[in-house]
Amino acid sequence: MAEASKLQKELYLEERQQAILTQIQQQGRGAVVELSRQFGVSEVTIRADLQALADQNLVVRTHGGAIPSSRLPDFSLNVRKQQQVAEKNRIGAAGAKCVLDGEAIFLDASSTALAVAQHLKRHRDLTVVTNSLAAAQLMFDAPGVSVVMPAGTLQRDTVSLVGTLGLEFLQKFNIQKGFFGAHGLSQPEGLTDASAADAEVKHQIVKMCREVYAVLDSTKWGRVGVASFARLEDVHCIITNDSIPAPLAALVQKSGIKIILA
Repeated sequence: MAEASKLQKELYLEERQQAILTQIQQQGRGAVVELSRQFGVSEVTIRADLQALADQNLVVRTHGGAIPSSRLPDFSLNVRKQQQVAEKNRIGAAGAKCVLDGEAIFLDASSTALAVAQHLKRHRDLTVVTNSLAAAQLMFDAPGVSVVMPAGTLQRDTVSLVGTLGLEFLQKFNIQKGFFGAHGLSQPEGLTDASAADAEVKHQIVKMCREVYAVLDSTKWGRVGVASFARLEDVHCIITNDSIPAPLAALVQKSGIKIILA
């Protein structure tokens, strides 16, 4: 009886989430308060339902509700921040532990590098070079962190500055570590991005970093983006979560790349 009751509850959960998704897609939005009243469950339950849908990239969480993910481009920071949230937080924490006070580091405009930034606020005498406006904003209340941003053109979807205009300025910095997210990690393509323009900027900055850290969750392993920005031999360390494909992981380690599982 207990197993039957559990199965019935799980089926109802799936049915409710599907009904919520359908309504959001039809109406273009869904508010927690309204959904709670409509489905007769608590607001806490609705928030959990919306997060479950967001984890599947079906909706994008907003203040007080959600909107269909189809309303935003796949590479939008708002979309990517809601994918693999727990995994990215652990990867970000592990990445921050690799950073020493007094260093100069680079953070790209990926959502996973943004997760690294969230764990850097207590560092001292740290210089963060980044083209991510979101990462720079995080450092407003981090007195021990200086932020340097290269010139570029505003890219609203990724909340970043893109372009090669400011790269010459960065040559004066000794960047010890660079943290790069990626659309995919594969062989022989290496680290790839969904945007050729972003890949070109990353490719140039990779060459400026003494150590290159790839910060990406297991869903990126084996995927290939539009353009490559780093070869596997350019990468010193990959910070990821478990469930990575064993054959590719073995190839990576054979190449001398350190893997940190967060």
